[in-house]
Amino acid sequence: MSESDETVPGAGPTTSVSVSFHAGTIGAVRSRVGKRGVSAYIEAAVQRQIERDNLQELIDDHIAHHGDFTEAELAAVEAELFGARTGTSAPGRAA
Repeated sequence: MSESDETVPGAGPTTSVSVSFHAGTIGAVRSRVGKRGVSAYIEAAVQRQIERDNLQELIDDHIAHHGDFTEAELAAVEAELFGARTGTSAPGRAA
């Protein structure tokens, strides 16, 4: 396996690791996916978190180099994500 495969989420063969979770967390996962679906569920959750971390790094880099996002930039992103909306705001944003 190349070094790049070792840092790309979802790439390469599976590897067993030991991690600790609260009993309630594992119980909630098992109630959703069954005993045999725990690994896949946790793999997907970790991949989503890595995506969020990468996105936050991009946002932080943009702000460091260009300053805060403008209202126009934010509106363009909202339109792209949620479609054009007239007179309403996207979830989590004030009108």
